[in-house]
Amino acid sequence: MLQRSGARYVIIIYVFDLLATAVALWIGRWLRMTLPIGKPLDPPGAALHVPMFLFAAIIWSLTLGTFKVYDPNRFAHILEELQTTVVAIAAATLILAGALYFTYRGLSRLLYIYFFLVDICLSLGGRLVLRRLMGSRRGAPHRGVLIIGAGRLGQEVARLLQPCAWLGIELIGYLDDDPRKAGQTFEGLPVLGTIDQAREVIAAYKVREVIIALPLQAHRRMANLVIALQELPVHIKAVPDYSELVFFRSTLEQLGGVPFIGLKEPVIGPIDRLIKRAFDIVVSAVGLLVLSPLLALIALAVAITSPGPVLYRSRRMADERRTFEMLKFRTMYVGADQQEANLVRTTPDGRLLFDKRQDDPRITPIGRFLRRYSLDELPQLYNVLVGDMSLVGPRPELPSLVERYEPWQRKRFGVPQGMTGWWQISRRGSKEKYLHVEDDLYYIRHYSLFLDLRILWRTLGAVIRGEGAF
Repeated sequence: MLQRSGARYVIIIYVFDLLATAVALWIGRWLRMTLPIGKPLDPPGAALHVPMFLFAAIIWSLTLGTFKVYDPNRFAHILEELQTTVVAIAAATLILAGALYFTYRGLSRLLYIYFFLVDICLSLGGRLVLRRLMGSRRGAPHRGVLIIGAGRLGQEVARLLQPCAWLGIELIGYLDDDPRKAGQTFEGLPVLGTIDQAREVIAAYKVREVIIALPLQAHRRMANLVIALQELPVHIKAVPDYSELVFFRSTLEQLGGVPFIGLKEPVIGPIDRLIKRAFDIVVSAVGLLVLSPLLALIALAVAITSPGPVLYRSRRMADERRTFEMLKFRTMYVGADQQEANLVRTTPDGRLLFDKRQDDPRITPIGRFLRRYSLDELPQLYNVLVGDMSLVGPRPELPSLVERYEPWQRKRFGVPQGMTGWWQISRRGSKEKYLHVEDDLYYIRHYSLFLDLRILWRTLGAVIRGEGAF
């Protein structure tokens, strides 16, 4: 459905990206020659040759395709599309720089920077304008969509499709056999009748797409409905109700005509994982080098203010099969960690709560300061460097607590565990333990490199203000 509705947008935006890249090269050259920044250029330093444009067209096509910039599944949310576009253009720019290094090495570096910035502005601006134009077309053909099933699954389908209205996807409403839902409205859409009235509703509202979102126990009902609608000029899709089984990103493969639905697949693809790991290595290595004087000063302060080791080593879960020793500057008196189990309790509904106290007597005076500004966490840059952790991800958990996890909470291991995460920038230590897991699941569902950068930036602000940590 999104493939058909977004086909025109994909063609237009692909052609626009290639034109924008060519135009950005010319504008970059003009800016370099016009602005009084940098040394005056000789002609070779600002020359643009035809092979440069050919290199750019090929590299942009391959790189933006590899990063799935033109994947219709990204069109529902403008922010996700723009973030992916920026990352892909940055990667393409680096690749083009490498290609030019071996061919036209004399090209001005400042000109190249202008080109990159202009290309970003043109590409993002073009997408925003095109979306606005496509969404405001009057009289344009729309694809009427009818949802079979007004339950939880059907309402989720409606929520997912509503941001796609600019592509011409028009949600008509639901059909449902539950008499309690007759005439009601869910997610802004009415229940138009029962499932047996599907043919009449499809004809009356000129429906082009039918999405069946019925629970698993209605499998036979679904099969009969598909047979009944075969003669009508509509496209039919079924949304399998595997929500309790799927971890986050299901996959669909086909072998000999038999579909295979992946219920537990890697949340982060190989390219994204490689980028995330490279980012972790660079930032953690630079961080350890730059912060080494501060680390030495903190270590000295911990050593002279209370007896015991400078570093505290805590066994944590990297995933459900592997543990590691997470490093921190010691902020408590020796032996205080043995009382940690007494701070964990279970609510009547089975959720874990961790009773953190601002006046915890186990914390040393210097430890209280280090915790307030999260300075005790800095040794974990070493854990990040060696691959035990990531800069951003769910917080590594104690094995004893993981053993008490409910099945839904184990989904947090779908990504590498991190120094900071979504819950750390959401009131940090003030939230209950089980709410941390819900924040972790939000992060996993919406993972992107830009989300990592956003979390790191907001973490820095929260740390400077000393919010919520104790």
